[in-house]
Amino acid sequence: MTQAPVLVLGATSLVGRFALPRLTAAGVDHAPVSRRAGPGWIQADIETTDGRAALPPAETVLSLSPIWLLAEAIDTLKAGGLKRLIAFSSTSVATKAGSSNAYEQDVVAALARGEDAVRASGVDWTILRPTMIYAEGLDGNVSRLAGLARRFGVLPISGPGQGRRQPVHADDLAVAAVRALTAPASIHQTYALAGGETLSYRQMCERIFDGLGRRPRILSLPPGLWRAGLILASPVLPGATAQMGERMDRDLVFDDNAARRDLGWSPRDFRPSF
Repeated sequence: MTQAPVLVLGATSLVGRFALPRLTAAGVDHAPVSRRAGPGWIQADIETTDGRAALPPAETVLSLSPIWLLAEAIDTLKAGGLKRLIAFSSTSVATKAGSSNAYEQDVVAALARGEDAVRASGVDWTILRPTMIYAEGLDGNVSRLAGLARRFGVLPISGPGQGRRQPVHADDLAVAAVRALTAPASIHQTYALAGGETLSYRQMCERIFDGLGRRPRILSLPPGLWRAGLILASPVLPGATAQMGERMDRDLVFDDNAARRDLGWSPRDFRPSF
């Protein structure tokens, strides 16, 4: 297996919840890092100078934190002997590139800055770009929609909702990350990691109702009315933007054949169960 221990940044992240057990199952010695202390964990906030200074030497790093944090941390990691880096980014770097929303523009710029820092690091890097990540009851995408469906019994969407999606489970992403540790073909590669099914936004919402054991009730609204309703619903939809509605009829799909070839990527179909 890979040289031990693997330093795991962002161990309490959504993917981290699944990556730590996967690393253990694969026999990979690892040292989890988080701002919150855990038994046998390293407590460090890599957003701060002191937190970065607290990181132990490591030749291999699995970064589950936002990739833009590596722009500041990578020199410290290299000084500690970093040779191999697997880092998570997001397909949002492409799907939100043309957004008119200032916050989303900032996210795209931060993702790009982090990816550039990884590629320029001089170490053996791999960048993983997931599509829409979910894990039942834990994420802010699919699970938030499930919460709304449970609460109101209906999901309003903007337009017909024919834009295609590829939701991907966090546990499948954990599997890919562990495999990348021992996959020489993945060095200096960037992979899109899409879910096992491509389905329309509307179909995705219907599957969410199925996962709740309820009959799907989807309400298609004219885009203007959906945007107006979003303003009224903002207290129960923190972080929702008008641009989300605009994307419901846009395809956000990616080719994951390279990951299937190099990482044995074989994600599950979208059948959430709540």
